[in-house]
Amino acid sequence: MVAFPPRPPDGLPVPGRFAHLHPDDGACLMESAALLAGGRFTDSPPGTHPALAALARVVNDSVGDATRYALWPLAAELADAHPSDRAYTSLLVGSVVDAAGVLRPASRRLARHGRVCHRRSERLAHVRAGGLPGRAADLVWWRGPGRRYLEHALGVLCAAPDADRRLARLLREAVAKARDRAAGDGGARDGRLPAGEGRCNR
Repeated sequence: MVAFPPRPPDGLPVPGRFAHLHPDDGACLMESAALLAGGRFTDSPPGTHPALAALARVVNDSVGDATRYALWPLAAELADAHPSDRAYTSLLVGSVVDAAGVLRPASRRLARHGRVCHRRSERLAHVRAGGLPGRAADLVWWRGPGRRYLEHALGVLCAAPDADRRLARLLREAVAKARDRAAGDGGARDGRLPAGEGRCNR
């Protein structure tokens, strides 16, 4: 059992599930990231890639209190985790689909989603970010199949007996990879997409 502190670290709001109207009521992981970034109180801060923010919201809302407190330090890293390369969204979604596939290796649906993500990632690996047509295409994919694939895979992971462990590890790895990629592209922001939603709460 992971012990969690009686009060939030560094004077920040108490970690909690779902969205909040004001920091006095508590804050989810992404709302904490927004506060640390010095922006408005929101669960979709501009410094976090929308696909990563969607993953973080689901993890925050789905794990128990002890795991949520243990994930609290990630808020500072999430505040500035926005890779601009066009392959990132499908890479992130594909990693979540792959994690779900470990639990359901016979799932043809997960296998198909994984193939789509990996093919898209390979196709966009050397495509420059920027340009209205590219941004529009990325937005359509994220708000359509990309978000559906993510939600389905997270539903599988949330139903696992050891969901807290799996979800926490997945988010930690995703944040580390996002920050590595953001550092590699020099922090460019011209590949941003509007935030999408994602929920699967136990």
